[in-house]
Amino acid sequence: MNLLAIETSTEACSVALHHAGTILARSELAPRRHAELVLPMAEALLAEAGLGRRQLDAIAVGRGPGAFTGVRLAVSIAQGMALGLDLPVIPISSLAALALDAPDNGAAVLAVIDARMGEVYAACYRRKPGDILQALDEERVCAPDALQLPPDVDGWNVIGSGWQTYRDTLSARLPAPRWSDGERYPQARAVAALAAAEFRAGHLLPPEQALPLYLRDKVALTLAEQRAR
Repeated sequence: MNLLAIETSTEACSVALHHAGTILARSELAPRRHAELVLPMAEALLAEAGLGRRQLDAIAVGRGPGAFTGVRLAVSIAQGMALGLDLPVIPISSLAALALDAPDNGAAVLAVIDARMGEVYAACYRRKPGDILQALDEERVCAPDALQLPPDVDGWNVIGSGWQTYRDTLSARLPAPRWSDGERYPQARAVAALAAAEFRAGHLLPPEQALPLYLRDKVALTLAEQRAR
């Protein structure tokens, strides 16, 4: 199985290659350079593995939620590559990819990304054997003071920039986490790991059906809304 994975939904730009049972990856914090970095990263990984593009079996992509521009970029590149190579696409939730980077300590994982405009993208997962995540609730965008854990969660971890930005609000609202890291972003290596399980299960899409997930259709606050805050 040879899978190329792309993730650019946040400040981190990353590409990964699942090959021969291992994952090779490149990642850089470069909020305004995603477009120039993705394809060179991909070519470098293929060269390192000694593979050509025609030896790929599928393209995996972090479908969001996240920054509108970053999500669109990743999906459009994945679609373009897949169309050109006649390959299927495996869309992976960027929140799920983020959650997979939390430690496997038996606790549920709240993945939370700063969505700007006073909101967060969030979802809660439980980790299963074999890099599989069970979603415990729906992906959503909400104010941090409206965030709740699923009722059956006993012990939780929290990961992502939403924790860094809204730590005080979330700490006042939720029980103390077992583990936390607010400086993590979704990574292509996690997209590749989750996509490998989807590939084995036969969950593949034609490129035109691999769509981004935004969760909201508003990019910025109006001037009146900014003055009211």
